[in-house]
Amino acid sequence: MSNQNFIDYVKINGKSGRGGPGSHSYFRDNLNAKGGPDGGNGGHGGSIILRGNSQLWTLLHLKFKRHIKCADGAPGKKKHMTGKSGKHEIIEVPLGTVAKHPETFEVLGEITEDGQEIVLLKGGLGGLGNANFKSATNQTPRYAQPGQPGKEEWFILELKVLADVGLVGLPNAGKSTLLSVVSAAKPEIADYAFTTLTPNLGIVKYREYKSFVMADIPGIIEGASEGKGLGHRFLRHIERNAALLFMIPADSVDINAEYKILLSELKKFNEELMYKQRILAITKSDMMDDELEAAMREDIDVDCEFIFISAVSGKNITQLKDKLWEMMQD
Repeated sequence: MSNQNFIDYVKINGKSGRGGPGSHSYFRDNLNAKGGPDGGNGGHGGSIILRGNSQLWTLLHLKFKRHIKCADGAPGKKKHMTGKSGKHEIIEVPLGTVAKHPETFEVLGEITEDGQEIVLLKGGLGGLGNANFKSATNQTPRYAQPGQPGKEEWFILELKVLADVGLVGLPNAGKSTLLSVVSAAKPEIADYAFTTLTPNLGIVKYREYKSFVMADIPGIIEGASEGKGLGHRFLRHIERNAALLFMIPADSVDINAEYKILLSELKKFNEELMYKQRILAITKSDMMDDELEAAMREDIDVDCEFIFISAVSGKNITQLKDKLWEMMQD
């Protein structure tokens, strides 16, 4: 999927339907000139509903749909007939979509399963007809309820990529290259920073017909938790990953310092990310011999397991898959 077609943020104005008024009616026929009240209830207004769709991977279909309006409920009718309810407007979204209030950023709901539904804006209730107000002391009520008004609000839809493993690293750490090797995904690869501008998903085949989903997410930079670079657009996708694969190239000036930068940005954004299982992959290790690798092992000081890999030569790729699979099972 091209960068232009991956939309992970939209702002939409929604308006639910107004409830129909209750009917103010009395029963009349050839035998009854003054029958009792028979006014029916008004129909309910249509609601705006989010529904999960596992076949969708982006919010692209909502990019130009800025206003969504539901139908009003129909008025009640005589002979105790209830008015027709307004049609609901169903917004289908990919799994991992979060609805938020545009000002308070309060989470209104989160879609995680196919077919799951969340009512964003409930339609107004229909008014009661005059038949509902008949009593022993009021045999012919001369009033009925109006319908309740609908609601009109703006809300934000954000997509957080659902994946088993998220790749975390500075620009040009080799994330896209690894994904292209272990899966059928074809992310853009080049020798300049921010080649990847949107998340790329790939299905990684594992032993005995097993598989897991890996996400190549835009490179992090120092200050990303404060909105620098791709900032929060990048970091929110990390929240939905079961495990994190930190990636730092072997030719980095200081592997320990780079690891601390990545860890610090994740912690500043969301401290709960510190509880996710993680492993460090030293990429592009095909450029060095065994003696240099042994020396680097002595210098690396991180709080997680690390492994030297090369996506180009295939070095330790199978072992990396084994470790990731074990982490996901835990």
